[in-house]
This record gives sequence, structure tokens and C-alpha cells, in this order.
Amino acid sequence: MSSNTLDTSIRYLKGVGETREKLFNKLGIRTLRDLIGFFPRGYEDRTVFKTIDSLTIGESVCVRAIAAATPQLSHIRKGLDLVKLRAVDDTGAIEITFFNAPFVRDAIKQGESYVFYGKISGTLFRPEMTNPFFERVYPSLERVYPSLERDAQDTPTSTKHPPVTGCIVPIYHLTARLSQKMVATAVKSALSDCLSELTEILPESITKKYDLCDVFEAYESIHFPKSFKDLDIARRRLIFEELFVLVTAMRQMRDNRTGQSGKTLKMPDFSEFYKTLPFAPTNAQKRAVSDAAADMTSGRLLSRLIQGDVGSGKTLVAAACCWLTWYAGMQAAFMAPTEILAKQHYKSLTDMLAPFGVRVGLLTGSTTANGKQEIYQQLIYGEIDLIIGTHALLSEGVEFKNLALVITDEQHRFGVEQRKMLSEKGDSPHVLVMSATPIPRTLALIIYGDLDVSIIDETPAGRQKTETHVVDERYRERLYKFVRKLVSEGRQVYVICPMVEESEDEPVQDEAARAKAPAPKSVIDHHNILAKKVFPDLQVELVHGKMATKKKDAAMAAFNSGEADILVATTVVEVGVDVPNAALIIVENADRFGLSQLHQLRGRIGRGEFDSYCVLVSDSGEHERLQIMKTTNDGFKIAEEDLKLRGPGDFFGSRQHGLPEMKIANLMTDMIVLNDAQAAATKLLESDKTLTLPEHRKLKEHICSIYNIL
Repeated sequence: MSSNTLDTSIRYLKGVGETREKLFNKLGIRTLRDLIGFFPRGYEDRTVFKTIDSLTIGESVCVRAIAAATPQLSHIRKGLDLVKLRAVDDTGAIEITFFNAPFVRDAIKQGESYVFYGKISGTLFRPEMTNPFFERVYPSLERVYPSLERDAQDTPTSTKHPPVTGCIVPIYHLTARLSQKMVATAVKSALSDCLSELTEILPESITKKYDLCDVFEAYESIHFPKSFKDLDIARRRLIFEELFVLVTAMRQMRDNRTGQSGKTLKMPDFSEFYKTLPFAPTNAQKRAVSDAAADMTSGRLLSRLIQGDVGSGKTLVAAACCWLTWYAGMQAAFMAPTEILAKQHYKSLTDMLAPFGVRVGLLTGSTTANGKQEIYQQLIYGEIDLIIGTHALLSEGVEFKNLALVITDEQHRFGVEQRKMLSEKGDSPHVLVMSATPIPRTLALIIYGDLDVSIIDETPAGRQKTETHVVDERYRERLYKFVRKLVSEGRQVYVICPMVEESEDEPVQDEAARAKAPAPKSVIDHHNILAKKVFPDLQVELVHGKMATKKKDAAMAAFNSGEADILVATTVVEVGVDVPNAALIIVENADRFGLSQLHQLRGRIGRGEFDSYCVLVSDSGEHERLQIMKTTNDGFKIAEEDLKLRGPGDFFGSRQHGLPEMKIANLMTDMIVLNDAQAAATKLLESDKTLTLPEHRKLKEHICSIYNIL
């Protein structure tokens, strides 16, 4: 293998190839480095062996037994084959059934020994197993080897597949057409090919002080642990490393920033700005504005996170800072994650800044070529004071006369790198970041360690509390009657679905979960049902991310104006969309969303003077988790529960592009390790602030490759 084996495409791994490569890509796995870093989501203990006479109904165990006869294959009907087998040991017999696995008839030989792992059913006098995992036992070698392959090339000395019985088995997240066995086999091959090339980035002094195993042992044991003790040792090492790297990088970003000076702007009298508003700002909003203004007028570089719950009024803070920038005769740029949100901000900021004559522009991917050229010219000549846009603001043609403030909305969708790209279009402009994803302050200081934090913890007057209900399909008819009642009163309704169309790309936990999980509702199919069958007399619009921009805009415009009664959508309406007349949101397959995401969706209603309702529809049996949504409207409490239940990787919804997704650490449950990692990072940076010592070279290279900051 070459020296850069870790960065080799998984396509070239034995047993993967072009077709399976695409399936792995759907899980974010492209290289061998990605594959060995694709840690199991859980483990199954298959180390317990029992004799047949000691089995207990309902337990999952390994049974070592001999095939008493040749397995019998029966074709019951189209799509249903059964293979039945009787196996025996010295204490009794067990009946084993395989559904739709005809290859088993040839894989299991009469008179040979096998280990079967599965759940015991039947009765104590006639125990049974259904679809167990099994492996051949070769007594002469005193080993258990795989015998599940359909080809006949496996030999008693083959170890190309990890064992599936008599061991602790890793359980991975899957996507359609990938099985646990396929993933585990690929991981085993990758570890064999490139484990020796892993780099030890933690200094020896730290691994010794905190009693951490080496990186090679950690990666082997996290995937294929010999014992649960080995697994705990590996997990602690990898969690420590992940958190240590995060904290060290954030400290470096903060150190780099605090040494920078920013443009010194003139402090205005904000009462002039506030008195033009149609509402009185909250004290929390005023505090956040004061925090930002103090930085912008002090000569220091503003680098601040404005964090507030859904509907807390972050846009007002952004508008005030844009007004300050205009007051100083300079330009501001505001970047939003979607075109819908960019247009929403364009409207609200234009309204707030219009009394002062602030010139506001809009630049998105759908802006015409001529329109873009005109905006580029206006920005260069200073004829636009505030430009609002999407990723289009990062285009090469965008240049400013005197950019002094950069604002990014929904930070977790952009990340450090994109924020940096926009900032580089000016001469060290001030940076303001807004996030409607509430997270505990201590956590915010870690994740956004390069930013100061201001929290808006008050809700503006007029926001209605939303009544939340969790129901299943039995309530469907009542729910649709309630929709009709609200629409007849002049209200509007959101209906949210988890996916655009039926797809095999949907991630699933495992084969069993795939079989049990209710089918996710496709937004396209559900729109057709509602528009043509359930509410043919109402105007039902459709919005999703794959639509052409013109169609999407037309649908949103119809809903915003009140012309449309119902908007069926994906989470494209998760943030920022403001329709005060909407009083009901129905979330289909609610179990497929994180709590924080559901809280964001719920924030689309309760913006007017009407009583508002959120109905979470789920048939998954996860009602206990969803009940948290009924008990509180506090986004910070919901966020804490979400972090505990799902970990930060899922918590942020979409992957951060500048900050790495946490692969194994959980920032809520791994606080003890986090404290150790913070202490270690503090001590290391005290002795070597810029990581220039030889023993820190690998750490510096690793941080630089992830964060691009050094």
C-alpha cells in the first residue's frame, strides 16, 4: 500500500468496488480514513454461551450445536421461503428457522458443528431460534470461522470476515442495501491495510498523565473489542482526543483574534434607531446590541455569537449593528443559509432600516446575470450599504468599497471556513454570528470558542405560547377536521414531512429497524394526497429544496400573502420564515426529527395574535421522547435533552463545514473527560502557545488540516 493509504478511496478496498462505494458515500465514507473513523453506534454482546437445556425464553445467547439433519427448504408462497433445521447438543435439541435465506440449505452440513446466536423463542421443552447468526466450528483448529458467504471460496483458515458469534459485535448506522456484515468486513479490511499509518497526535506526556492507550489500540478496540473493558479504554482515549483537539483549536482561534484590531466605528445614539420601530425592544435585545456596539467602537475586532431561542428577536440586533455600520459610513454583509431565509431577512431589514435611507441589496443564486453584475458594481462603488444574500456572497465577483461588518445567520450551517471567506472580502471586518439553536452557555463557549457570546433570553411581547400534542395515525380524521376548522376561521397551516420523495438513500439503524420503522412520508406524495383527496377545495402549496427557485418562490409568496391555506414542506421552513397568520403546524413522522429541530419547526407558528398548535404525528412508539416537547417551550431545556439523547452530531442537524462533527464524544455526557481535555489543553498552550515544539508538530498539523487556522 502507498504512503497515503489512509486517503485512498474505499472503492479499491477488497469487496467494495464501485457499486458499494456509492452506498458508503451516502454515510459520508469516502476514504479508508473515513471508514476506520466510522465508529459503531452500539455493540451487541454475543459472548454468552449456553447449553440447550439451560436456555431461557426471550434471551439472546450463543448455542454450540450439531446439525442433526440436512436443512429442509420449503417454498411457502411467492416471496416466502423457509429453511428449517434441527440442531442438537449433549443436553437437547433446538428448532431453527430461516426466512428467505435459501443459501442456508447448502451452507449448513449435516453432522457439522456450528455456533448459532439469536433470541430464544418457543417453549422450554421445544426451544426455537429464528434467523440466527451462525458460524462453522472447526474443532481441529479450536476456532470459529465464518460460513455465511454464499460463495464456496471460504476455507477454514479464512479470516476475511470478522466473527459474528462468540464476541462483542459492533453495530453501525446503515443506509439501504448495506448490511452490518458488509460494513464490519470493510472496516476489518481497512484496519488491516492502514492501521500502522495512523498518526499519534497526542504528546506522550499527555497520554501518560491521563493513562490513555495508544491510537492503534484505540481504533482496533473501538471496532472489534475483545472485552468491554478494552472498549471502555478505547472510547475514553478517542473521546479525550476529539475534545482535546476541539478545545485546543478553539483556544488558538481566540488567541489569534484577541490580538487583532478592528475598525473603530463611531458610537451612535441607539434611541434614534429604537424609536422608529413599531415595537419596543426587550432588555435582552438591548444588552446584545450594547455588547456588539461596545466591541465595534472600541478598536477591538468584534467576533460575537448572538444566541437566542426561536422568535427572540435576533434580527433586530443584526439590524441595529447594520445601522451602526451605515452611521459610520461603511458597508455590511448579511449571509443566510437559504434563499427563502435571505429574502425574509431582506424584507424585514429593509423595513427596519428604510426610515434612515439605508440602501439594501439582495444577492442569491437566482439573481439574473445582469442583476449580479449591477450589484457587483454598486458594492465596489459603495452604492449599497447592506447586502443580504446566500452563498452567492462568496462568489469571486463580490467586492466591497469598505466592508466593516459581516453577519452570518444560523452559524452551524456555515461554520468557520465560510465565515472566514466572507470576512476576507474586507479588511478585518467585524463579525457577528446569529444562531437560533439554543445550547447551554458552557457548551457554546466550547463549540464557538473563537467567539464571545451574547444570549437573548427574553421573548418579545406578542409571541403566543404554542400548545403541543403528540398523536398517532388513529387521530388522523380528527386532525383533518381541526385543519378545516382553523382554515374556516381564516388561519393557515404548515404540514412538514421528513423527506422529498421515496428514496433508498434514507439512513437506517439496522436491518431490524428498517423492517419495523413506519415508512417516512414523502412531501411530494403527501402533498398530492392532501391537495387532491383530503382538501381538494382548499389551496395546498408545496415547497422543498429540490424545486426550481421560481416555483418555490411562488408557493412561498402564496402562503405569505394568505392566498394559500396549507403549505406542505420539508424542513426548508425550519428557520426564519415568518407568517403571523399560521396557527397550526403538523409534523409527520415526528420521531425522525431531533427535539431541537422540532422546536425550530414549532417556532414557525405563534407569531401572530392567534392561539397556536403544534401536532407531532408518530407511529414509532417514541412518544416518550416526544413528550418533552409538550412539557416546555424553553429551547435551552429542549437542547439539553436533545444532546443527552442524540449527541451533538445529530443535534446540529446538518454537518458543520468549519467545525468537525463529533464522531464519538458527547458534550453533555462526557463532561468528566471534557474537563480533563480542557485542563490538558490549557497546560499545553501555556508552555507552547503556537505549537512549535517538535513534540507538538503532529498535533499542529492535525488541527490545521481540520480547522485551517494556524
